Amino acid sequence: MIALIVLGVVVLLAVVLYFSYHNREVSLRKEFEAQQGKIESVYDTMWKTLKQEAEVTEQYRKAFERIYPELIAGRYSGDNSQLMKFIHEANPNFDVKLYDKLMQVIESQRAYFASAQQRILDIIREHDTLRESLPSAWFVGSRPKLEYEVISSSITKEVVETRRDEDIKLFNE
Repeated sequence: MIALIVLGVVVLLAVVLYFSYHNREVSLRKEFEAQQGKIESVYDTMWKTLKQEAEVTEQYRKAFERIYPELIAGRYSGDNSQLMKFIHEANPNFDVKLYDKLMQVIESQRAYFASAQQRILDIIREHDTLRESLPSAWFVGSRPKLEYEVISSSITKEVVETRRDEDIKLFNE
């Protein structure tokens, strides 16, 4: 009788563990799939936002370049005594706040994209740990590994491959 009770407890425990580990594996797999979609969405949003912010900034620069010479020429044409007036007057200034905003947008969007990729790597780590640790490996160890290749630049790929990081010139001047 005691052997039957022990056997029943062991079977019940095995069933509970199976469902628990199975459900956790399914949950991680679904989160992984959702995160892949999120990464694509974040990347798309990032580049559209950066492109549109840069376009606004560039249009502002072009408009200022076009308007400023006309303003100055119209104010001071034909009157040399106006030079002193020019020095004392408040003239339109090129506002660099749009460039500051563009840089902030670039930084925040890139950080958000990096965070989305880091999250998927965490999901993979959790999934691998579940598949490889005991006792969960007995129940879900044969499930397929989650595969993801980090989206990165060719420069970064080369650095990782060669294990060398040379100085990077930000401005090709």
